[in-house]
Amino acid sequence: MTANAPHRVGLVGYGLAGSVFHAPLVSATEGLVLDTVVTSNPERQAAAGAEFPGVRFAASPDELLARADGLDLVVIASPNKTHVPIARAALEAGLPVVVDKPLAGTAAEARELAALAEERGLLLSVFQNRRWDNDFLTLSRLIEEGELGDVLRFESRFERWRPQLKGGWRESGDPQEIGGLLFDLGSHVVDQALTLFGPVVRVYAESDVRRPGAAADDDTFLALTHANGVRSHLYASAVTAQLGPRFRVLGSKAGYVKYGLDPQEAALREGDRPTAGKPWGEEPRELWGRIGSGESPLTGGGDPVPTLPGDYPAYYAAVAAALRGDGGNPVTAAQAADALDVLEAARRSAHEGVAVDLAPRPDAEEPQA
Repeated sequence: MTANAPHRVGLVGYGLAGSVFHAPLVSATEGLVLDTVVTSNPERQAAAGAEFPGVRFAASPDELLARADGLDLVVIASPNKTHVPIARAALEAGLPVVVDKPLAGTAAEARELAALAEERGLLLSVFQNRRWDNDFLTLSRLIEEGELGDVLRFESRFERWRPQLKGGWRESGDPQEIGGLLFDLGSHVVDQALTLFGPVVRVYAESDVRRPGAAADDDTFLALTHANGVRSHLYASAVTAQLGPRFRVLGSKAGYVKYGLDPQEAALREGDRPTAGKPWGEEPRELWGRIGSGESPLTGGGDPVPTLPGDYPAYYAAVAAALRGDGGNPVTAAQAADALDVLEAARRSAHEGVAVDLAPRPDAEEPQA
């Protein structure tokens, strides 16, 4: 690669994550170019080729890594059980790596990958796009500016109404698949809680299989106690007939309540793409959250808070900067491992019906907000 040439990206997987998130965001990022997509599915190849003219294809990760000298970054958006072996192989081939969440099925595996990346002097980053959701960016600003006072309780929900099964590995009960909502949506809500409030010292969880014929958890609740005293109550569900607020955050001065999901995923699914000079990630005033005390936002209480635009493109912009040596890793493997500590404790808590204590890690990172 010449000094000014874009970094060439190999994308492993062109299902939901690869086609809706990674390929469009990589292609929209200055300094990155989508070079090769790994898929043996003819329909997916046709779809990728139509949207990204000139993209090349490989039938397997091994075929991709045989071309390692022609690549500068590997993005792994394949099924969860493949994340660790493909990431390890890519790092051993000398390539920086981005992995969709969850990085691994265990914190130990995540830390092994982190150690390998450090040993090789390579970037290993985890795609936690929900750090760039519009509501999360807004909440982070409110906390940073002291608008809520000291946060006492953080309630976060990723709730959906999907009573019918879709099938596929995400709903498999095979532990090797790393399916179920705890490690899927749970990865997001736990990562956000850790980013805002830092290390967790106690985990309690309830994880159920509600839908007929389902084999993996589809209705999960986590209660986290952070080392700083904040309590996080986190929900991930596919069987919520009436959706609760995305965030309800209660502080010593005020509370913030926000309904609705960030619009970026829906826009990407519909084929909209982030382009320079075009509004992206914005939502209408009627969806803004409200801040106040003593009154319900459902009856008009509190003051509307303009929602900051969501910014998924910022993740890959930061990756590109890190590859150039102009910035740090936007989401580290160490952070992903800390989240997996919590998820593993939650799985044990739900199975055994106990609260699980976590010993503070000396290398745990401080919250960002």
